[in-house]
Amino acid sequence: MAKKNQNPHLNPESFRDALATVKEDGKRNWVYPKKVSGYFYRYRTYLSWVLLAILFAGPFIQVNGRPYMLFNIFERKFIIFGAAFWPQDTHLLIFLLLIFFVFIILFTVVFGRVWCGWACPQTLFMEMVFRKIEYLIEGDANQQRTLNESPWNAEKVIKKGLKISVFALISLMIGHLVMAYLIGIDQVKEIVSKPPTENMAGFIGLVAFSGIFMLVFSWFREQACLVVCPYGRLQGVLLDNNSINVLYDYVRGEPRTPIRKNEVAPAPKGDCIDCGLCVQVCPTGIDIRNGTQMECVSCTACIDACDEVMIKVDRPVGLIRYASENSIKQGFQKLLTGRVKGYTLVLFVLVAAFIALIATREDLEGTITRFPGMTYQQREAGMVSNLYNITLINKTFEPQRVDIKAMAEGMKVEIVGATEWVLEPQTKFEGRFFLVRDQSSVKIPQEKVMLQLFSEGREFDEIQTNFMAPVGVKK
Repeated sequence: MAKKNQNPHLNPESFRDALATVKEDGKRNWVYPKKVSGYFYRYRTYLSWVLLAILFAGPFIQVNGRPYMLFNIFERKFIIFGAAFWPQDTHLLIFLLLIFFVFIILFTVVFGRVWCGWACPQTLFMEMVFRKIEYLIEGDANQQRTLNESPWNAEKVIKKGLKISVFALISLMIGHLVMAYLIGIDQVKEIVSKPPTENMAGFIGLVAFSGIFMLVFSWFREQACLVVCPYGRLQGVLLDNNSINVLYDYVRGEPRTPIRKNEVAPAPKGDCIDCGLCVQVCPTGIDIRNGTQMECVSCTACIDACDEVMIKVDRPVGLIRYASENSIKQGFQKLLTGRVKGYTLVLFVLVAAFIALIATREDLEGTITRFPGMTYQQREAGMVSNLYNITLINKTFEPQRVDIKAMAEGMKVEIVGATEWVLEPQTKFEGRFFLVRDQSSVKIPQEKVMLQLFSEGREFDEIQTNFMAPVGVKK
């Protein structure tokens, strides 16, 4: 293993010779972050309360008896801010995802991984819920390390048992929360109020999600950010020297000179006293002084720890701060770069296109196809007919009555079965109908016919189809 350089900026890649969470023998190096306090941590805590409240309240928010947010991937039905999206709206969902991804890219190019440290659900639950519970039950980092390395005794059994029980309870709550976003709060209530045998799929889903979250927050932890999350991998591609991130000011801090008691030494050349607190509080176990790293989630714990030390040694705060590489080297910050302008333009175009598509989107849709395997049917009194299938989708939250009319002169519509089509809210309807006309009026064997679809007297679609019949047959 390469020897760590005192100034990593002389050899910026030296820290990549090892992973903070992997020991030399390849086993996992368990991270015990020291409890942190300070300006940023305090406001992250306040924000976490707001975001967690919104997250847990989301499935219960309903507008006119329908969920405000629903991501039902099983039925391919999505409700986003009260607007319903069906499989036929795939192009709208694609635009929405593109807008989201471009926004994330633009945000990351400018502000780095602020999302990860301040708003990501993984960070919210891990650092603001599970970690706080762990501190409360097992103590700070050194106490946790001592407890884990000690033999099993009454104290260890009680503390571990209590922690696992609380973790399991919260994981159950999160599992039910996720299911509520996927299938709706009413379905979740039905699952939990009935025996598992009556809805085995739903019960297995609740258990599976709860188990996954228990595993992630009790054991997998920071590995979710380091190994699983693709956003961290994208950071190396998206960030540049103008991106704002949590960075160590090596210009001001180097060379590092520790302060020792009862030692008379010349004034240090750098402000960093090499106390190592920035490493001890890091939830991913990295040394921020090594520069921008994929493992950094911009949680600001190192900023708070370093500022506290700087105040104690009577030096200016901000040795670790939100900054860009260029601002540290050159002393000024440039935000509106060519990349930022380009991404902003793309985002603007996508948003404009999405608004246009939403504005022209119909709440009712219909498709008409000829009945397979049949051409035409001869009828009495010289009439001829063709049979068709119709599929209607009601994307609204109100029942809709649909009527159909043929625009061709002398052609009438005969509905098979029910005399009218009534679509329930958020449903798909399939039916059949005949187009009938006097065969003597047939001029060509295959005629194009326009059909109009009406809902409550308002035309919402025009569909073209073919009408087949032999020519020249008189009454």
